[in-house]
Amino acid sequence: SMGAKDGDKVVAEITDYGSRNRKPEGKITEVLGNLRSPGTDILAIVKSFNIPSVFPDKVLRQADRVPDHVQEADLDGRLDLRNLVTVTIDGEDAKDLDDAISLTKEDGIYHLGVHIADVSNYVQGGSALDREALKRGTSVYLADRVIPMLPERLSNGICSLNQGQDRLTLSCLMDVDEKGKVISHKIAETVIRVDERMCYTDVKNILEDTDEVAKKRYEVLIPMFFLMKELSGILRSRRHTRGSIDFDFPESKIILNAVDIHPYERNVATKIIEDFMLLANETVAQEYCTGDYPFVYRTHENPDPEKIESLLMLLHNEGVNIQKSGQEITPGEIQEILESIEGMPNEAQISRLTLRTMKQAKYTTECSGHFGLAAKYYCHFTSPIRRYPDLQIHRIIKDCLRGRMNEEKRQHYEAILTEVAKQSSERERKADEAERETIKLKKVEYMSQHLWEVYEGVISGVTAWGIYVELPNTVEGLVRAASLQGDYFEYNENEYAMVGTHTGKAYKLGEKVRVQVVAADKMTRTIDFELAEDEEDLNFIITQKLRSEGYSVDSCYDGEEALDALAVVDYDAIILDIMMPKIDGLEVLRSFRQTGKTTPVLFLTAKDAVPDRVKGLDSGANDYLVKPFSFDELMARLRAIIRNSFGMTDNTITVADLTMDCAAHTVTR
Repeated sequence: SMGAKDGDKVVAEITDYGSRNRKPEGKITEVLGNLRSPGTDILAIVKSFNIPSVFPDKVLRQADRVPDHVQEADLDGRLDLRNLVTVTIDGEDAKDLDDAISLTKEDGIYHLGVHIADVSNYVQGGSALDREALKRGTSVYLADRVIPMLPERLSNGICSLNQGQDRLTLSCLMDVDEKGKVISHKIAETVIRVDERMCYTDVKNILEDTDEVAKKRYEVLIPMFFLMKELSGILRSRRHTRGSIDFDFPESKIILNAVDIHPYERNVATKIIEDFMLLANETVAQEYCTGDYPFVYRTHENPDPEKIESLLMLLHNEGVNIQKSGQEITPGEIQEILESIEGMPNEAQISRLTLRTMKQAKYTTECSGHFGLAAKYYCHFTSPIRRYPDLQIHRIIKDCLRGRMNEEKRQHYEAILTEVAKQSSERERKADEAERETIKLKKVEYMSQHLWEVYEGVISGVTAWGIYVELPNTVEGLVRAASLQGDYFEYNENEYAMVGTHTGKAYKLGEKVRVQVVAADKMTRTIDFELAEDEEDLNFIITQKLRSEGYSVDSCYDGEEALDALAVVDYDAIILDIMMPKIDGLEVLRSFRQTGKTTPVLFLTAKDAVPDRVKGLDSGANDYLVKPFSFDELMARLRAIIRNSFGMTDNTITVADLTMDCAAHTVTR
């Protein structure tokens, strides 16, 4: 059992799959830690996707033998660019800095240098380091950790383009005209010395003139940053003209320990780096594709025709008519779709549906182009610290630069590159899945601290089993079809909507709704919402109906207002709703009971599986009522708690028996 205890997460190997009358059996191979210990949940995800998290001793010993500074012998034959002003621009927390930028402009020509860490100088093909890197395929970036492709001695040390340190690089030096066209280029083995390690936030603030401290500190670099912004805009416009598709969705930024989750938006600085890396990747791919060398490309096939037809049908129903010019849709026509829906309430949701029609990009040995970028040539050249294909093509490039690409080398690469492309694509999928699952887990942890709270969101997906709602913080949850009230709802595939069979009421993609968090399950990593009642409607209806029965009613719309009213008026009965703004119903009830008052309370809740505390076991409520309910049900429960409270034996309570004040507290949708 390896010392495993109850509550531990473990890795187990199945030794016997059992039979109809006998349970499967297995043995524990690793104890990950207690279920409630920090990090155990993430480690379990890592193990479930078979992501290696520990480097073998042989690999670490080999990494330890790599020098921690550039050797004099390594400079032979390299272009010395140490006097060229270069910067890295990365996230604040990044340590594996594998790309640096230089930029000048002369006589209308931009001289752009994209300098990439020469990892291949330290990781020899076929070595223990190389075999482990291929096995991993990629670095994996999770919510609370990075699992690197290479040992940290390399990834954060000699291979990282750290400020003020000599570093070996492979540079793509491009001359770009004012229309964004590369008129000449040179790929060379170089040595650089980064002048400044910049972060996206500082560059963004400098360019947007919002940080005087950053402007003063980096004053000498400011002209270059504005030149970068200028060229970036030109390159982006050129890509747009040829039909490149730009899906701009916010990613999730997780603050650890589930403290907060908010969208992480692209900005002017991230776009600069993205544009320059794309240009370098295209330029390198074009040279090696037209040169007919064995190579690894990043390819993206045309979308699935059936998915495109479904998308076009949805757009038609939304009043957007896009006509395909041929059998298959073009990148420009996808771009036309995105432009046609700009400003629509469901723009973000249709954009996501459009993205889902796309096939996944992958690594191949054929140069078949990249649909999403509308690029004939594309590869991954710019991240050899964290992606194996980049490391592999660096070796090919250096063999070509040094005149070593003979027939024997060609045959060697042709023999291994198909497997390299396949393995890299598979490991990338696993890494992406693990990253998604850890983000889902952290979102569940966060929302578990906000059960019963109400949020405004947007319907982000519609399926036969319910509607998905996305909150502004990027959290997405499911409103199950069975929980929708007021009708029997069915999924209309053509309209991408959930429609009531009797009333015709429809919940459509992009519609704003208010939801209450009713469940957050760490085991399944799912979040359940229910549609929140409309405060004004429910409050108004209850108040009016009670008054029509002859009762005197005070109506409050949030928890603070309710507590204020309860502090000054002695009511004969109180109706409290768990779904209240500012202070929830349970907290109001607890505060009220602490005053020693025993006024009967009827509690309203929207959840079928009512927690014990709502049933009155420790909340102080006399009874509860689950929504939806009829007014007759409300009156029956209300009369019952009043009868019990005042010791009445008569089964009917009339206005003559009771002048009732009722504080009705609900929440908005």
